[in-house]
Amino acid sequence: MRFVLVSLKGMMKHRIVIILSAVLAAIFFLLPSRVKAHEIPNDVLVQVYFKPQGAVGHLLVRVPLKAMRDIEFPTYGPGYLDLEHTAPMLADGATLWISDFVDLYEGETLLPKPRIVATRLALESDRSFDSYENALANMNTKLPVNTQVAWDQPLMDVLFEYPIHSDRSAFSIRPAFWRLGLRVVTVLRSLHPNTDGTYFVRAFEFTTDPGLVHLDPRWYQAALQFVHLGFLHILDGTDHLLFLFCLVIPFRRFRALIPVVTAFTVAHSFTLIASAYNLAPDALWFPPLIETLIAVSIVYMALENIVGGSTVHKRWMIAFGFGLVHGFGFSFALRETLQFAGSHLLTSLLSFNLGVELGQLFVLILMIPALELLFRYVVAERMGTIILSALVAHTAWHWMMDRWNVLSQFPFQWPTFTAAMLASAMRWLMMLMILAGLVWVVASLLRHRAERSEEGKAAGAD
Repeated sequence: MRFVLVSLKGMMKHRIVIILSAVLAAIFFLLPSRVKAHEIPNDVLVQVYFKPQGAVGHLLVRVPLKAMRDIEFPTYGPGYLDLEHTAPMLADGATLWISDFVDLYEGETLLPKPRIVATRLALESDRSFDSYENALANMNTKLPVNTQVAWDQPLMDVLFEYPIHSDRSAFSIRPAFWRLGLRVVTVLRSLHPNTDGTYFVRAFEFTTDPGLVHLDPRWYQAALQFVHLGFLHILDGTDHLLFLFCLVIPFRRFRALIPVVTAFTVAHSFTLIASAYNLAPDALWFPPLIETLIAVSIVYMALENIVGGSTVHKRWMIAFGFGLVHGFGFSFALRETLQFAGSHLLTSLLSFNLGVELGQLFVLILMIPALELLFRYVVAERMGTIILSALVAHTAWHWMMDRWNVLSQFPFQWPTFTAAMLASAMRWLMMLMILAGLVWVVASLLRHRAERSEEGKAAGAD
């Protein structure tokens, strides 16, 4: 009898566990919309217009409603958005998920939080944000309350107003829309008044946190920004640092290395500027070709260090030649950032190169003493040069093969000989001839200087 009771109790406990599991499973499957409402969206497109006008700055923003994931919007039926009861919630959503993520500056002054002028919901097929005028004109256009649309499909448009002193001021913005999704593309268009009352537009597009964006930068703002970018870029570019490292290993004297590093900077400045002005090939195979040649340049420099026999005069000429290749590599990295140059493209490019030069000098200041200590206390100079260069060559060789595999997937086609292609080829030929002349002049001056130095030494010995 006791055995039967124990068995019955065990069966009852087992059934209770099964029932509780079924209830929990039912609750889980009955609440998918609540879980889904808090998911971080994968791709989010944010469109922004800013226009200063008189004493008011207008900020027009369009974001997907699904990006406001902490707000429970009312729904009905199979997940349709209740437009009538959602409308009063849009202002709170605009504050929490838009204006709180934007800092707008007039000069150096942070503007106060804006006033919400209007909000509206739009369908994905709505094209009013193709221009500022259309977006502003449609802010009073509302969706009918009986429109059946899923809660995660509409777009929210918001018009903000900022108090400003003058529409001629210099404005900057710090957007943090990257928090709205896993991958957020922000398209920002800024309208600025001309002297005749018309407006010109500056367009920006970024996928990460851009920091402080000067909407119409002054030349010194663009220069400082690009000097900083150039300095950081040379520190982040592993392949450029390895090339510089190979240049430094055999010659560890600042006076001897400055012409070598400067030749590298002048050369990559030439191709970087040419690429920024759309003089470089735009074929799909060109970027992987340049990346492969950069790896080839590192392998070559490392092997030359192993073989030995290179002179400073030869080294700066090699650095100049490979600098032309590395300049195209810099241009690929700088392509997206040039939108922040405003109307100061050449100033920004020269400032970027100045930052690269400063970064290289900073690396030399750290690298030369480290190599001196290594060769003095750890390993003999010749053996250390071979070991370090072999390690660099091994790494660059793998890069070269990987990049070659990518390059080989692009079918190469000879360009069609057109008048535009011939004109571009003539421009490049003229620039190369001028460049070759400059190289010849510099080489002659250095050779003449070396000869006078030798003559001075011989005269002193006599």
